[in-house]
Amino acid sequence: MKDFTYPFSGTLHEVLGMRLLPSTSPEELRAEMPVGLSVCQPFGFLSGGASMALAETLAGFGSMALCGGEEVPMGIQVSANHVHAVPLGGKVCATARLLSRSRRIQVWNVDITDEEGRLVSTCRVTNCITTRKAL
Repeated sequence: MKDFTYPFSGTLHEVLGMRLLPSTSPEELRAEMPVGLSVCQPFGFLSGGASMALAETLAGFGSMALCGGEEVPMGIQVSANHVHAVPLGGKVCATARLLSRSRRIQVWNVDITDEEGRLVSTCRVTNCITTRKAL
């Protein structure tokens, strides 16, 4: 898999504590995220927005691994169903699987589970592949 480097620090995945896990295929990726204060809603449970950020970030990494040298993925649609709450102090694991790939569109399904393997959220992410613009 490609090694991703950024010209700046403090990216969303770093701020939220996301960690990519080893993968054998660019069409299936995994990541984990601790359920700390930065990703909780005011009642002490994982925020649905943080789950969606995890899903879009992981699908974006997957799309980057499939892109050519001057191509980058841009998320154009994200939807999710949140089915289980995770309290502060827990951890979630996300698995992204490529569902469809064309020249300019990639569709990913991302399932997020808790430490007991229960489904927390299931998300669909659509990425548009475009030409890299200078920063």
